[in-house]
Amino acid sequence: MKIRRIQLDSVKVPAQPDSINSPEFDKPLHMLAYGGKTEWSLQFDEIPKWIIQITLDNGVFGLGESYRGLPAEQMKSFANTLVGLDLSKINIQALPLPYGRVYDGFECAIVDAYARCHDVSVSDLLGGRYRDKVYCSFWTGHRTIKDAARKAKEGQDAGYDCIKFKCSADDPVTAWCGAVKDACGPDFQIILDPNQRFEDVPTAFRMAQELAEVGNVRCLEDPIARWDIESLAHLRQRIEIPIALHISLPYNEMGYQHITDILRAVKLDACDYFNFNGGLYNVSKMATIAELIRKPYWHGSEVDLGILEASYLHQCAASKEALLPSDIFGRMIREHDLLKTPLKFENSYGTVPEGPGLGVELDQEALTHYGQETWSTES
Repeated sequence: MKIRRIQLDSVKVPAQPDSINSPEFDKPLHMLAYGGKTEWSLQFDEIPKWIIQITLDNGVFGLGESYRGLPAEQMKSFANTLVGLDLSKINIQALPLPYGRVYDGFECAIVDAYARCHDVSVSDLLGGRYRDKVYCSFWTGHRTIKDAARKAKEGQDAGYDCIKFKCSADDPVTAWCGAVKDACGPDFQIILDPNQRFEDVPTAFRMAQELAEVGNVRCLEDPIARWDIESLAHLRQRIEIPIALHISLPYNEMGYQHITDILRAVKLDACDYFNFNGGLYNVSKMATIAELIRKPYWHGSEVDLGILEASYLHQCAASKEALLPSDIFGRMIREHDLLKTPLKFENSYGTVPEGPGLGVELDQEALTHYGQETWSTES
């Protein structure tokens, strides 16, 4: 079970037309600085990702996918550290790599390969499935009022019962919600994700009061600054709409996203729900706490491609409290998910792939089509 070869392919997969913002809005959604550009200045599909292919000495392979915007030098140095490693002699829950934004893609590939070697699925490695289908939401970015209703109706017609909007304090979110209610009825729900951009407690309080009157908002995700969990707890006590705390471990390098945030949130009773994203085993740790305190969660994403999304489906299948609509969008947003057989979504549910490992196969033609750079290392 030694890693004989690792291949890295940088890819850039565009979003489909009309999948992000209305034409009237120029609001990029990538919230990290990248390539000399400040945060919130680039659209996510402008930024490359890496596809990781690991081959073992027994012929078994494993697939991984990085988050967007990772430096080639770091990706290659991680690969050089891992090549030659014997998977039978390590703890796959704690790889011999520094934790950070680069770690999770390599973890995905190693877990996939390890599971394939033992002819089990990734969800089996995580403890077994509670479900074979995972509840997912429709998704979009910033919209005009008319366009928000149209987009929500598009999701409803496709079988979804919930849509997630990216937003900020200067968006007409109350009018969005009213228009969606008129178009889709009162039972079609909305998750609003300001990414902390409701700015402060008074603004968030005022907007929550207005939204509560409309009555179709399922929750507010990170309405104010993520680091200020004390103020989030204060806001939660004052509003009717549930609050979700997003613990996004890939953003740990920003300095205020950490796995222990769930402990602070529990102590302060700061939220009703969680949104978790990160590597397979770190999300499992947070999911266990969510189960113990009986707070449901959903799995977040960075509008990813099919390999990571397959890992999210396995993760949610193996988690008891993964009951809320996850940010797993398949080819709804991107032109392609780079899988030979796309992930299956039907009536708000994504089907967990069957077979060993992640249960997915890379589309090599699509990889070539969207590829930017290929690099490999061997032992």
